[in-house]
Amino acid sequence: MEEIVDPTHIIEGERYEFLLDIEIDEEDELYREGGLEIRAIISKKNDEIAIANYFLIAKADASVLDFALEEDEEAMILAFCKERILLGE
Repeated sequence: MEEIVDPTHIIEGERYEFLLDIEIDEEDELYREGGLEIRAIISKKNDEIAIANYFLIAKADASVLDFALEEDEEAMILAFCKERILLGE
């Protein structure tokens, strides 16, 4: 987790970047040799924490994949990130 600092102060609240390694079954269409990671940008304004944006990235060549996560997957990522933010890790 890394806090993203906005020197212009245009963005309200706090922003955090998470790089999450994910395991994908070889039979899944998302599978890539070398693995995948999710770059998640999490916003915190007042007491509300939400996913501002995320990217699926092939680690072998750092290319961004044009896939969206399912709602339950997004909820799982948000829960993980929210816990880390609240614990200050």
